[in-house]
Amino acid sequence: MQTGMRQGPEIWIRGPVATREPGPPEPAHAHAAARRFSWVGTHGGAGVSTLAAVYGGHDSGRAWPGPGDPSSVLLVARTHAAGLDTVAGAVEIFRRGQAPPGLDLDAVVLVADAPGRLPRPLAQRVRSLESVIDVYRVPWVPAWRLGELGHPPRETSALVRLTGAAR
Repeated sequence: MQTGMRQGPEIWIRGPVATREPGPPEPAHAHAAARRFSWVGTHGGAGVSTLAAVYGGHDSGRAWPGPGDPSSVLLVARTHAAGLDTVAGAVEIFRRGQAPPGLDLDAVVLVADAPGRLPRPLAQRVRSLESVIDVYRVPWVPAWRLGELGHPPRETSALVRLTGAAR
């Protein structure tokens, strides 16, 4: 066996594996090739820049991703009525095949517009969206208002898995 190399468990890894320098353990997904996404806001103030900073990926603002940007799109909207209207319209653009060629709609990310539960009419609209596309919900995070982005909220573990964001 070579110096600095060790044999990994055969069930997972075959052959020599370089040993890591001592330090904190890495998340299980740290070496997986994370998919790259373009965050696209469907209205102003949707939270695209914050999501890109917290979860990684390309911040497209309110524009379609350009050449060289990731072609997998995550549409972003707030959970208020106007936000749900705009994201439903953007999903429809993809459904009709009117989005720019080469772009793939991966999911919708809804960012809470206020703390607490959604009023019933808005919750019903979210369920309607969920019937046609994967929807990830991001809760109200008071620290984000202060610019303290830190780690993704615990409630967004599915979005963390999708984006490959480190926790």
